[in-house]
Amino acid sequence: MANFSVQLIDLPDELLFIIFKKLNNVELLYSLMGINKRLDRILYDSIFTRRLTLIRSSSNRHIYPLRDEMLDRFCLEILPKIHHKIEWLTVESLSMERIFLVDDYSNLHQLGLLSIQWEGLERLFDGKIYIEV
Repeated sequence: MANFSVQLIDLPDELLFIIFKKLNNVELLYSLMGINKRLDRILYDSIFTRRLTLIRSSSNRHIYPLRDEMLDRFCLEILPKIHHKIEWLTVESLSMERIFLVDDYSNLHQLGLLSIQWEGLERLFDGKIYIEV
């Protein structure tokens, strides 16, 4: 029997979409964006960019910021390319300022703030805090 090897990049776009939809969007963007133009085109689809949760959580439900290298890559490379596609964003208080200062999130309709530290929120929201309970 001959050796047969198929790599991820060899799969048709339709199969990649099916596989990628089963994965975490943030991990997917972090791991694959920038590898090549074909993967970038697939990853720019709103299926993967519309809703982002830029936090880590533990099994005991504690909320943590993304690892520094991951947050750096998102703020410097990924968010500037997709900020206009994000409709729902979840962040935690330690990294939210950095994430918000990347660019204007013009299509943002919902914002989730976890582990909130109220100090500094007014500055981020032009002195106005809008909370709907």
